[in-house]
Amino acid sequence: MDNPKPYRKILRSPSVKRRSKTSPVNQRVQLQRVLGVTVSSNAGLSCDPNTGTIAYPAGCVVVLFNPRRNKQSHIFNTTKKSISCLAFSRDGKYLITGETGHQPAVRVWDVQTKAQVTELRGHKFGISCVAFSPNMKELVSVGTQHDMVVCVWNWRTGCKIASNKISSKVSALAFSEDGKCFLTVGSRHVRFWYLDDKRSKINQTVPLMGRSGILGEQKDNFFCDVAAGRGSVSGKFFVITQSGLLCEFGEKRQLDKWVELRTKTASCIAAGHEHIFVGCSEGVVRVFSATSFQYLCSLPRPHHLGVDVTTATNPSHMANKKENAKYPDARAIVFDDNHKKVTCVYTDRSVYIWDVHDVRKAGKAWSFLYHSGCIWDLEMYPQLDDQVKAMLPPGSFLTASSDDTIRVWNLETILPENTAFKRNIYSNELLKIVYIDPSLAFLCNVDYNPAGATDKTDTTYDGKNGVRSLCVSPDGAQLASGDRQGNIRIYNMQDLSEKTCVEAHESDVMCLQYSYSNSGRFLATSSRDRLIHVFDVDENYGLVQTLGDHSSSITAVRFRNLNDKLQMISCGADKSILIRNAVPCPEFQFQLEHHLATKITLYDMVIDPTQKVLATACQDRNV
Repeated sequence: MDNPKPYRKILRSPSVKRRSKTSPVNQRVQLQRVLGVTVSSNAGLSCDPNTGTIAYPAGCVVVLFNPRRNKQSHIFNTTKKSISCLAFSRDGKYLITGETGHQPAVRVWDVQTKAQVTELRGHKFGISCVAFSPNMKELVSVGTQHDMVVCVWNWRTGCKIASNKISSKVSALAFSEDGKCFLTVGSRHVRFWYLDDKRSKINQTVPLMGRSGILGEQKDNFFCDVAAGRGSVSGKFFVITQSGLLCEFGEKRQLDKWVELRTKTASCIAAGHEHIFVGCSEGVVRVFSATSFQYLCSLPRPHHLGVDVTTATNPSHMANKKENAKYPDARAIVFDDNHKKVTCVYTDRSVYIWDVHDVRKAGKAWSFLYHSGCIWDLEMYPQLDDQVKAMLPPGSFLTASSDDTIRVWNLETILPENTAFKRNIYSNELLKIVYIDPSLAFLCNVDYNPAGATDKTDTTYDGKNGVRSLCVSPDGAQLASGDRQGNIRIYNMQDLSEKTCVEAHESDVMCLQYSYSNSGRFLATSSRDRLIHVFDVDENYGLVQTLGDHSSSITAVRFRNLNDKLQMISCGADKSILIRNAVPCPEFQFQLEHHLATKITLYDMVIDPTQKVLATACQDRNV
């Protein structure tokens, strides 16, 4: 008999399932275009002196717009804090940004790679303005009124070279062309700060030396912006007051001369080798000679408030002045001396780029019209099977804002000829503006506390203005909107004229939802007043039913149509999801079937195309 083979025990390692590698979000989703600006002062607008690229903040994103290529690129603030101020370096390779909020940072970015180069922390309560020195060795950051700190940094090493306290609100700063000093201006404040190269070599923070400007009779004024002289006037600073004065300060810190701007208010200034541009109220931009201080001309005004962009298909529309028209104030302005372009941001958050090769014959190069308030809702226009019946071109979407407007947008390069709305001379992306308030009271973004005397004026403003929600009917023929006062408005999508208005709720209309099915055509509205109304579209939006079974604000309502059975699903701040069935007899109504209780507040929900899955957006930032 053969010897048996030795026993061998084989151990197999458990199989490891290979997980699919998830690519980063920035590779899966890319930002194409930003429609809007959050520029609050001239500190939030900057221009690359070499390429002419314009930089401005849009929340936590910096938008870099190249006027020659009509193209945007973007820098993302990784902390998601809103950007309050920014400035290019002299060579245009770097961009510095300042943040709002608690423990804000000064960040330096590489413009080419969009990567962060350094992060500097020395402020506690927000940063109001930043600037590079002309030699690019240092940068300066000034905190907000409550921060009360001005810092000088060696940004390459991350060291704070010098700092000092400030006792008033600072609105702007500017370096002299030789870089030996910089000037800060604000409420009763004009101060010269001097940089000491010898003391800056010490590896510790030293006191920043500063001396106040000699203001004379203008000591009680609010100095809102400053620009440094260039070329033959390089030793001077040009400062404007909110009351409408253009002042010149010399090297001896004295107010050498001033001229009246003949306007209600002034807010921003930009200077080149030959010209000074001052942004004023009512859309006026005054142009002065930088050497003689003489008034030369004024740039053309932008569009008037309440303009109908659908009628502005010809450049001659800008020359047609409307009687008793109101114009937005200039908020920020920069001048590209190399390419002779002036970029101006107005209080209605519109952006204009003027060609000023001849300042007396200035022409519009680009313009953009954006919302001036927060955007409450966004609605895509439905993709219809029959595009001939479509009222809007493919890819169009609508937005609702607290500025009391509804706007129609389209980013496609070519529009079909059979649509009602065409391209206009004011904005390539904007097709139509619907104005809810005839008085246009909230169309401009107003600074309620410019001098920073107290915070009480900021907190007392709480208007019930604005459009809160939107919904387009499934056939694309009607648009429903709900405002913060509880009104429901129905528009004809052919020309966006108002068809009917229903005083439905006592508070914000949080959600609107259409349902076109065999059971009928309905519109459901939910509100902060804890009620849901159901309207019959075919009966001129007559009331069918009112549901009050939620105990708090109803944030979303949706219809579900599966196997010809209509259901209504709603969720709210009471942490509940209610499912109701449609009962046609004896009278059509929705009856409660399920009450699902959750542990978190529900902000929104959506039903997938199969009508089998419900997804909710929750307060804990989860879906």
